[in-house]
Amino acid sequence: MPWLYLILAIVAEVSGTTSMKLSEGFTKPLPSAMIFVFYALSLTFLTLTLRTMPIGFAYAIWSALGTALITAIGVLWFGEGMNTLKVVSLILVIVGIAGLHFSQEIMK
Repeated sequence: MPWLYLILAIVAEVSGTTSMKLSEGFTKPLPSAMIFVFYALSLTFLTLTLRTMPIGFAYAIWSALGTALITAIGVLWFGEGMNTLKVVSLILVIVGIAGLHFSQEIMK
């Protein structure tokens, strides 16, 4: 169940961040309101995840996958550029998450 909560937390966080862009600086009421709804959901699901999952690992996955998904949305939906540095940086984030996971396994 914690993985389901974490996935829901990530989806809600990405939706909230996308709503920020769509709100155009709080000038559009519906996307502006949805920012708060999605972030409340995200933090609720993340909190439920932390009942059983280590905080460092859960937060790393939440923030890193959120960052990767938002980068993809920026490139694909909003026409933001993609370059080698972005790709390498995202790979390094994934390597960092793997390192956190393996460090937890070693400590067991």
